[in-house]
Amino acid sequence: MLFSFTATPDFDFITYFARHIQATVQNGLLVIPDQLGQGYIRKLAFGPDFKITIHRYLLKEDLIVKRHTSGQGNDLITVFFYNNEQALQIAYDEDTQVLFSQRDESAIQVTSNDLSSTLRFPARQQIQYVVVAIKPPRLTDLLAISEPNSVLQTITGNGNSFLFFERMGAETKLLLKNMAALDMTNQLSHFYMQIKVQELLYLVFHKLSLRESAAHQPINSADAERLLYIRSEIISDLSVPPLIRELAQVAAMSETKLKQLFKQTFGITIYTYYQQARMEEAAFLLKQGKHSVGEVGYELGFSNLSHFSRVFEKQYGLNPKRYSSS
Repeated sequence: MLFSFTATPDFDFITYFARHIQATVQNGLLVIPDQLGQGYIRKLAFGPDFKITIHRYLLKEDLIVKRHTSGQGNDLITVFFYNNEQALQIAYDEDTQVLFSQRDESAIQVTSNDLSSTLRFPARQQIQYVVVAIKPPRLTDLLAISEPNSVLQTITGNGNSFLFFERMGAETKLLLKNMAALDMTNQLSHFYMQIKVQELLYLVFHKLSLRESAAHQPINSADAERLLYIRSEIISDLSVPPLIRELAQVAAMSETKLKQLFKQTFGITIYTYYQQARMEEAAFLLKQGKHSVGEVGYELGFSNLSHFSRVFEKQYGLNPKRYSSS
């Protein structure tokens, strides 16, 4: 199933999607028809400039959502929380789709509404994601920061094109779970949700506020597509460190531009991203209990297991042996 729309400032996803699948919206709730699957989409508005849409469903066929930029400016900030174990395919250009989220990698996306994108949600898999849409003046009032860093200045500024990714921590996952489980017939449910959505935004923007200030490089859909592809290349073989020269050639960018845009988008350098992903894979393998510490270290390209233990302990606070038995 293909749903395509243009992201105009007044576009309301749930209304147009309901028309597309010939369903109705009642009190902000769209129940997925039985012939398409099961689940729901819920929208809550906290004024004309601040709303949240909660998606929880399992569909009988793939769902492809194409968002086209309206060309009317970017006066809306979108924060996308993808809380699934299954990877999601995303594209910012029409050419290729790459994986957006695997385990906890880059599961939160903050973007201006002038970037086109295509999302593919697989059939017969539980889909859970949340989209918060807020206008810059409202976000500025909520944050109430007297001296924001360059990232927050870019997001809350006028007419900037941006794309930032953050990892989803345990606190955010628990918050999303509690929000989804709320009994919306409770008279104070709307009040509760408004508080929790602001808490969600706090967790995201607290992380973004800690990023290093640097001059912002404008980004377009083609750049975003290349960056996701480079990220996919980095994690495709975690036993081999990335070579900036080769990645720059793949991205058709200068090495300087690639390094700047990658750090701006993901908050860390290419090598740091690689090393974190490497340790996350090590933690995953160790928790499975099917591999020894030595096997995991060698599989991830470490010839010196003492070095592997030091790098792992730096990220997780425990050496690999203690972590696997904890």
